[in-house]
Amino acid sequence: MDTLAPLIADLALILICAGIMTLIFKKLKQPLVLGYIVAGFIASPHFTLTPSVMDAASIHVWSDIGVIFLLFALGLEFSFKKIVKVGGPAIIAALTIIFGMIFLGFTVGSAFGWSKMDALFLGGMISMSSTTIIYKAFEDMGLAKKKFAGLVMSILILEDVLAVVLMVVLSTVAVSSNFEGGELVGSILKLAFFLILWLLVGIYLIPLILRKTRSLMNDETLLVVSLGLCFLMVVIAAKTGFSAAFGAFIMGSILAETLEAEHIERLVKPVKDLFGAIFFVSVGMMVDPAMIAQYWLPIAVITLTVIVGQATFATAGVLLSGQPLKTAVQCGFSLTQIGEFAFIIASLGVALGVTSDFLYPIVVAVSVITIFLTPYMIRLAGPVYEFQNKHLPERVRTVLDNYAASAEPRAGKDNLWKQYLAAIFRNILLYGILCIAVSIIGFTVILPMAEEWIPGIWSHVATAAIIITAMAPFLRGIMVKMNKSSEFAALWDENRANRAPLVASVVLRFAIAAGFIFYVLARLFHISVLLITCIVAVLIVFLLFSRWTRHYAHHIEETFMTNLNSREKRAEFLGEKKPEYASSLLDKDLHLADFDIPAEVEWAGAELCELSFGQHYGVHVVSILRGNKRINIPKATDRIFPHDHIQVIGTDKGLEAFGNALRATESSLPEDFSADEMVLRRLPVGAASPFLGKSLMECRIREQYHCLVAGVEKADGDLHVPNPAIPFEQGDKLWVVGEKKDVEAIMTV
Repeated sequence: MDTLAPLIADLALILICAGIMTLIFKKLKQPLVLGYIVAGFIASPHFTLTPSVMDAASIHVWSDIGVIFLLFALGLEFSFKKIVKVGGPAIIAALTIIFGMIFLGFTVGSAFGWSKMDALFLGGMISMSSTTIIYKAFEDMGLAKKKFAGLVMSILILEDVLAVVLMVVLSTVAVSSNFEGGELVGSILKLAFFLILWLLVGIYLIPLILRKTRSLMNDETLLVVSLGLCFLMVVIAAKTGFSAAFGAFIMGSILAETLEAEHIERLVKPVKDLFGAIFFVSVGMMVDPAMIAQYWLPIAVITLTVIVGQATFATAGVLLSGQPLKTAVQCGFSLTQIGEFAFIIASLGVALGVTSDFLYPIVVAVSVITIFLTPYMIRLAGPVYEFQNKHLPERVRTVLDNYAASAEPRAGKDNLWKQYLAAIFRNILLYGILCIAVSIIGFTVILPMAEEWIPGIWSHVATAAIIITAMAPFLRGIMVKMNKSSEFAALWDENRANRAPLVASVVLRFAIAAGFIFYVLARLFHISVLLITCIVAVLIVFLLFSRWTRHYAHHIEETFMTNLNSREKRAEFLGEKKPEYASSLLDKDLHLADFDIPAEVEWAGAELCELSFGQHYGVHVVSILRGNKRINIPKATDRIFPHDHIQVIGTDKGLEAFGNALRATESSLPEDFSADEMVLRRLPVGAASPFLGKSLMECRIREQYHCLVAGVEKADGDLHVPNPAIPFEQGDKLWVVGEKKDVEAIMTV
């Protein structure tokens, strides 16, 4: 290689600058993201004191790969089940913040006379706070365990998901170059359809593939397979009109539900760190000091907009969700910055060619300023709350307190209807999307192939048979799912007035299932409506009573749920996560606690019936975890050994007493270590030795002197393993091991 390729030289410059800056910013205890941005500025043509990057186009491609890896890693850390767990307050607050900040950003951009696309992308950029920066700030300030911190992190989880959705929407708007509501709604529906479809199919298929090939997987193959799946989804997403980053995020979210998720995340992290660094360095390369100086006023205004807008909308959103004023203010002032997604959305606008050159450096400058101000804004929340609480009228405080109290969840009869209707809607949505996907594949792939290979009407007959057979388990799910559920039975028995709506819900689901079959037949066969209706009725009856359909539907659902919950079930099995019933115990003043049995415990090896924890402490052992083995509901004859991990049920008082007793068994280290020192000495067997002519077995050295003969050195100097039956001879030397005092005692014999 006579000459060095520009790309390699550029990569060397980028990584050297990034390495130096990360060390400096690490020393200064500042976010590494800012270090990468500074490194990018140093490596750019705007900084003339150092060499500059020569092939900016190639670096841009690498930065696109960096975005893919960043979103893939984000998906691996994310689970769609987290949306359910974060609850209503986080959802309400996140939506309030995002819609409010998009409107505010669009308004500010329009006020500066920018184009609609610049203003819209500005709104998207300033609507997302930085998960990394806030998490680090909470850790550094010791606030990670506070109640408001948990709510803030829940809001950030939702913002990350909605940011990916926002990127898709912005891409659609940018490509169509208009703001037509109908097209935007259609794009969102298309997004939701493909998102749910990919998740359903992915969670069903990919864990099965990984499970079947587990014996063939090592670190190298698992990394290659994972990245291959990532880029496969990137290609699929691009082919269906979505961004590459969206596809990477989806595949990461699918793999996050597998048992190999932590392993994959660990393997991908170095790759993500490398390409992520290149991406953020490329962000810094876009910073033009002259342009920042020229647009200092928009930077100042947008910075103020982010701080005031995020604090206002976040506080309002948290208040609207039913949280107290103090929690709302703390949340609002914690979210007053923009971070990684602002750069990703900005790079999206540049890649699509729909945003102006000045927007990128402006957003970078605003991000740097707001990130530096984050700790101060978090500290400011307390004084601001005290000021508000002191100066708010008593009537306003009373209204806020009453609203927060009214937002507490309450059990009621309406909950049964809500649960039943929510489950019905969920089933129709999920099974319906699968039926639509089967239909699309059938008409776009199977039908053309059938028409090519099968003559006449039989090609349509074969296509109809394939499509309806593939849809059969999903159609059955729409019709019969929830018909025997506890909610249905409770509502049926509770009140006769409930029975008509329940029957109507069943009839509606049958009609929806029949509609899918009717559509397939009507599109393939030009026959009378009455005949199609009769065929549909026959097929519906067949699906209801077919044993094959019932078994197939049950198998698909069971496999999907197993894959979906496998990670949590394994965590429960290994004791890393408390079982679901633990939360139900709180209502009965009982708790499930975990204890590790110390190595020094005196009753190690005793049976549970001998220990009588129930009589002594009022607690009961429900599980014993020993390595990868789990013993649930152990028998009275089961034993507990050192280093076992046990799960115990009891009241607060009983668990505290048991914990204190367990800690009391732990012994401290002795002050004098010499007493237990082990030494090795050579003991000669002379004419007066009591061991002369006796075998090791006859000498009983282990029993009488608490020592061990490790070897026998013969007169010729050879060392032999002692034979218990051969007598010692004069001139032998015994290599004796034992505690110092015991060896000294035997040496004087």
